[in-house]
Amino acid sequence: MSGRHSGGTIGGLRIAALPKTARLIFRLAPRQLTDEIALARIEIKRKGTALGVAAAFLAVALVFVAFLIIGLIVAAIMGLATIMPAWLAALLVCGVFLLVALIVGLIGYRKFKKTMPLVPQETLRNLKYDLGIAKEGSGFDPAVLDPSSEQAKAAKAAKAEAAAKEKAEKEAKAAAEPDYGPPPTEDELRRRLDQRRSHLAVIRDELEQELDIKTQAQALLATARVRIQAGKEQLEGTVARFQSTARNADTAGAAGQLRQRWKPVVAFTAATAAMVYLLHKLTKG
Repeated sequence: MSGRHSGGTIGGLRIAALPKTARLIFRLAPRQLTDEIALARIEIKRKGTALGVAAAFLAVALVFVAFLIIGLIVAAIMGLATIMPAWLAALLVCGVFLLVALIVGLIGYRKFKKTMPLVPQETLRNLKYDLGIAKEGSGFDPAVLDPSSEQAKAAKAAKAEAAAKEKAEKEAKAAAEPDYGPPPTEDELRRRLDQRRSHLAVIRDELEQELDIKTQAQALLATARVRIQAGKEQLEGTVARFQSTARNADTAGAAGQLRQRWKPVVAFTAATAAMVYLLHKLTKG
């Protein structure tokens, strides 16, 4: 621990530094998250560029596949030209393609028309109706769900006006914000992330040491208990010797009176010594 940890400590632990450490972590964590998101955007942009290059190669491959199909068509025309005129062979092949395209297109158009509209309008209308009931209760007007009604047009106009107002407020807020210059580069983001990550690791280690006071206090308390027990045993031995000496001198009454006088003093002295030792350990570590 450095010198800044020496003042106002108990056993090298700074309880008063916990709020400051927590505030520092809460201040660094959002910045770390912001830089991580910015770095992720840069990586996604780089991968998007690589994906675009891959798509370009696939497009070139599809072009050559189209050339292959054209070559097969030409080969079919030339094959038919061996038994009929070339123009007639080409016209026959084009007619076959036109017929196939018409049939397939007609089938697709009918199927597409059956599925129109693509969005589930009835389900959406029911959802809007339920939301309207939840928001306005019995005062909700179902006519606003009909796009051709006056209520729907008025609601749409009010919504457009609110959106325009919100957009204007956002633009004004963006114009009032200070210009911080160009966004940081990828190398700068990585450097800041590594630096902040190291700082957070140091803070975590310091916090772990600061929160270790419970373990140290338990160890000191156990030592104090052992010393108090040893003092108690020593005191009991001294009292026993004193009682034996008093019996030999036929002064048991005087010894009992003396014991009653000095026993509280000795107990108080032992407790004071244990407390001084505990405070000494807590202050000096």
